[in-house]
Amino acid sequence: MEKIKLEIVGLSYSQTQSGAYALVLSEVDGNRRLPIIIGGFEAQAIAIELEKMTPTRPLTHDLFKSFAEAFTINIVEVIIYNLTEGIFYSKLICEQNGMMHEVDARTSDAIAIAVRFGCPVYTYEDILSSAGMLLDGEEIDSDEFLTEAEATQEQHPTTNQLGSLSVDELRKELEQAIEQEDYETASRIRDEINKRKA
Repeated sequence: MEKIKLEIVGLSYSQTQSGAYALVLSEVDGNRRLPIIIGGFEAQAIAIELEKMTPTRPLTHDLFKSFAEAFTINIVEVIIYNLTEGIFYSKLICEQNGMMHEVDARTSDAIAIAVRFGCPVYTYEDILSSAGMLLDGEEIDSDEFLTEAEATQEQHPTTNQLGSLSVDELRKELEQAIEQEDYETASRIRDEINKRKA
């Protein structure tokens, strides 16, 4: 199965889940976005590395990198290989002394580690086609994305309210959320549509 390369294009506060963040990945050679809801600690770990900040004490992902380097383990790539009931599954592809190993990991942790090792992140077409969102128009600058996402004030249905909407209404809400670049809401709506298809 052919892998599709992804890059981080945005990280914003969740407007509906306290302490959660929306991490938005984009296919490198296309215009689909893959929003993933992650915890605050993992979002902080990703943001710190992207901003090239140095914490006073090593974070867990920094410790992982130091440990791996001490034993000459290199992270070659991260693959988001499965999506089940709205949960993404990932693995680290590691190399040590010419031997390749796969290590299962939460997607948020895998990406926090990937940014530290500077390794690529991939997924497969079936995941991107079922969970990805098509974005029309120009590419988004990550700083611009954060500003626009934080500034979005329009309210979208809560998770409980989504259950009362028809599939057509959900699709309209999904289009509106994508237009407003509210990927966290779009992710919840997408999951509700996929749940009904199953």
